[in-house]
Amino acid sequence: MHAVGIVLVLVVLATTVATFARRLRLPAPSLLVLAGLGVALVPGVPALRVAPEVIALVVLPPLLYASAEELSLRDLRTVWRPVTVLAFGLVFASAAAVGFVAVAVTGLPPAMAFVLGAVLSSTDPVAVSALGRRLALPGRVQVLVQAESLFNDATSLVLFRIAVGVAAVAGGTLDLPAAAGQLVLLGGGGSVIGAALAGAVGLLLRRTADPVLETVIALVTPYAAYVLAESAHTSGVTSVVVAGVLLGKEGHRLTDAHSRLQVNAVYAVVVFLLESVVFSVIGLELPALVRDLPAGTGWWPLQAALLTVVLIAARVLWTLPLTRAVRPTRGRLSWRVAGVVTWAGTRGVMPLAAALSIPLAGSGGLPLPGRALVLVLTTAVVVSTLVVQGLTLAAVVHRSGLALEPEHTAREEARARDALNRAGLDHVEQLAGLESVGEVAADRARRGLLARLDHADDADGSADATDAEYRRLRREVITVQNAELHRLYGEHLISDATRRALQHDLDREAAALGTP
Repeated sequence: MHAVGIVLVLVVLATTVATFARRLRLPAPSLLVLAGLGVALVPGVPALRVAPEVIALVVLPPLLYASAEELSLRDLRTVWRPVTVLAFGLVFASAAAVGFVAVAVTGLPPAMAFVLGAVLSSTDPVAVSALGRRLALPGRVQVLVQAESLFNDATSLVLFRIAVGVAAVAGGTLDLPAAAGQLVLLGGGGSVIGAALAGAVGLLLRRTADPVLETVIALVTPYAAYVLAESAHTSGVTSVVVAGVLLGKEGHRLTDAHSRLQVNAVYAVVVFLLESVVFSVIGLELPALVRDLPAGTGWWPLQAALLTVVLIAARVLWTLPLTRAVRPTRGRLSWRVAGVVTWAGTRGVMPLAAALSIPLAGSGGLPLPGRALVLVLTTAVVVSTLVVQGLTLAAVVHRSGLALEPEHTAREEARARDALNRAGLDHVEQLAGLESVGEVAADRARRGLLARLDHADDADGSADATDAEYRRLRREVITVQNAELHRLYGEHLISDATRRALQHDLDREAAALGTP
């Protein structure tokens, strides 16, 4: 009952914070961390202890899956080279930089400093996606930041396992061939399992048209991908991400409008609840961890600030040479793109879960030296990036000049709507010319589409939808418009955000017609 009460309090807190965040136009994750930190500092509030298994198994899979489904596979193909460089090279570079600095300024043993570097080496997909939703970044920049955070898990996880299992616990030496093999097993194995599960789920979805069953399948899929991959000793995170990307790409072919609307509505609630709880927990954890610090570690705030600066500097140096691939600037490097990509790459729940999973004792049964300081520094860096970078990210994007203006998005969406309506009108005229549809139904559909092209009030009101022939014709028109929408997207004529907005409108229109 105590755990249930805590969750309910966190949900109420998150709902209140989210309401104020929208009114103040501030990122909810940053405010949730501050709210959790404030609650934890209230005298008499019990210390919160969350097992890393709870975060890894209960919270992460659906959040990762939702983020992966939002990822544009089309845009990912255009930036896969810089994503690969960041997911591997930047992770190694960040881990090394943090490790060396931690040895110099924190007094941690080299092995535990390497553990800390591995924990903080990668950006967090949950935090990146939650902060990035409210920004109007160009497609390539948004996909680069989001894809990097989704695919760098295998690299950082290998580093973490090596640091804990070999250097910190067993006191052994680093075996590079074994580490490379482990990296291939984690990333490659997770990718294979995720792709296989996506194929199986796709076959299942093609054989059902029940929105309730499809919603259940959508909720179970991320957990199945994670558990199967972890059971096979591969990366559960990579498995969830691959499954989400593949199923997100094929979602419009596997499900109908009713199911998509219901699944999206359910997932919006699930994501809100889980994100709210997890970001509040990050703030709630820090004071309790600080109280567990041994004597002589009072400089941890300055140490955490220095490590944050090191991570940002390493990220700038690695992203700057990649800006040509993200946003070509006539052969020049772009500090603006590097700055935005760097500032958008925050740490979050995954580093915290990794740090909490560090063993309490080494191979000899003695307490692992520096574990408490590693936990505090990890949490402090996570909190600082979520608060400082999160609250200032919108300003950084605005000053960079990379943000898409609302007028640009509105014009693109208006042009795409006109193209869909012209495609629907051509189909109606073709059917009318062949006399394969009644004149009354064709005239109603024609008047409605012409009114939309003229940006006037829609002429096909709900009363017309009582005609069975007219409803059938409108369903055919929507099918044609769906095909035109995906043609525009496939030919890079519209952005992924525009595609999703128009797909949602078409789904709502199709659902309003009822079942065939």
